[in-house]
Amino acid sequence: MEKRLGFVGIIIEEREANAAAVNELLGRFGSIVVARMGVPYEKRSCSAITLIVDATTDELGVLTGKLGCLPGVSVKSMLSKAK
Repeated sequence: MEKRLGFVGIIIEEREANAAAVNELLGRFGSIVVARMGVPYEKRSCSAITLIVDATTDELGVLTGKLGCLPGVSVKSMLSKAK
Protein backbone atom coordinates (compact mmCIF):
# COMPACT_ATOMS: atom_id res chain seq x y z
CA MET A 1 0.00 0.00 0.00
CA GLU A 2 1.18 3.47 -0.82
CA LYS A 3 1.18 6.34 1.60
CA ARG A 4 -1.05 9.36 1.09
CA LEU A 5 -1.28 12.79 2.65
CA GLY A 6 -4.16 13.34 5.04
CA PHE A 7 -5.36 14.84 8.28
CA VAL A 8 -6.70 13.73 11.63
CA GLY A 9 -8.96 15.91 13.78
CA ILE A 10 -9.06 15.09 17.48
CA ILE A 11 -11.25 16.55 20.24
CA ILE A 12 -10.25 15.71 23.81
CA GLU A 13 -12.92 16.30 26.44
CA GLU A 14 -11.86 16.70 30.09
CA ARG A 15 -8.35 17.28 28.83
CA GLU A 16 -6.69 17.22 32.26
CA ALA A 17 -7.78 13.61 32.67
CA ASN A 18 -7.44 12.40 29.05
CA ALA A 19 -4.66 14.33 27.28
CA ALA A 20 -1.76 12.26 28.61
CA ALA A 21 -3.08 9.06 27.01
CA VAL A 22 -3.56 10.85 23.67
CA ASN A 23 -0.04 12.29 23.74
CA GLU A 24 1.47 8.92 24.60
CA LEU A 25 -0.35 7.27 21.70
CA LEU A 26 0.59 10.03 19.25
CA GLY A 27 4.22 9.60 20.27
CA ARG A 28 4.07 5.96 19.20
CA PHE A 29 2.81 7.02 15.74
CA GLY A 30 5.30 9.86 15.30
CA SER A 31 6.74 8.32 12.14
CA ILE A 32 3.55 9.11 10.17
CA VAL A 33 2.93 12.59 11.63
CA VAL A 34 4.15 15.43 9.41
CA ALA A 35 2.77 18.29 11.54
CA ARG A 36 0.70 18.81 14.66
CA MET A 37 -1.27 21.76 16.00
CA GLY A 38 -3.05 21.66 19.33
CA VAL A 39 -5.24 24.30 20.94
CA PRO A 40 -6.56 24.05 24.50
CA TYR A 41 -10.02 25.55 25.03
CA GLU A 42 -10.23 26.33 28.73
CA LYS A 43 -13.86 27.51 28.58
CA ARG A 44 -15.00 23.96 27.77
CA SER A 45 -12.14 22.09 29.44
CA CYS A 46 -11.22 20.45 26.14
CA SER A 47 -8.54 20.53 23.46
CA ALA A 48 -8.55 20.31 19.68
CA ILE A 49 -5.63 18.73 17.86
CA THR A 50 -5.07 18.62 14.11
CA LEU A 51 -2.48 16.27 12.62
CA ILE A 52 -1.15 16.24 9.08
CA VAL A 53 -0.15 12.66 8.28
CA ASP A 54 1.62 10.76 5.51
CA ALA A 55 0.21 7.27 5.97
CA THR A 56 -1.29 4.19 4.39
CA THR A 57 -4.96 3.49 4.99
CA ASP A 58 -3.96 0.70 7.36
CA GLU A 59 -1.65 2.93 9.40
CA LEU A 60 -4.28 5.64 9.64
CA GLY A 61 -6.94 3.09 10.60
CA VAL A 62 -4.83 1.72 13.45
CA LEU A 63 -4.09 5.23 14.78
CA THR A 64 -7.66 6.49 14.60
CA GLY A 65 -9.05 3.22 15.97
CA LYS A 66 -6.81 3.40 19.03
CA LEU A 67 -7.58 7.11 19.53
CA GLY A 68 -11.31 6.47 19.28
CA CYS A 69 -11.12 3.87 22.06
CA LEU A 70 -9.66 6.36 24.54
CA PRO A 71 -12.11 7.90 27.02
CA GLY A 72 -13.27 11.41 26.14
CA VAL A 73 -11.71 11.35 22.65
CA SER A 74 -13.50 11.96 19.34
CA VAL A 75 -11.61 11.55 16.08
CA LYS A 76 -12.17 12.03 12.34
CA SER A 77 -9.73 11.57 9.48
CA MET A 78 -9.30 11.76 5.75
CA LEU A 79 -6.64 10.78 3.21
CA SER A 80 -6.09 12.38 -0.18
CA LYS A 81 -7.00 10.53 -3.37
CA ALA A 82 -3.60 11.25 -4.92
CA LYS A 83 -0.71 8.96 -4.04
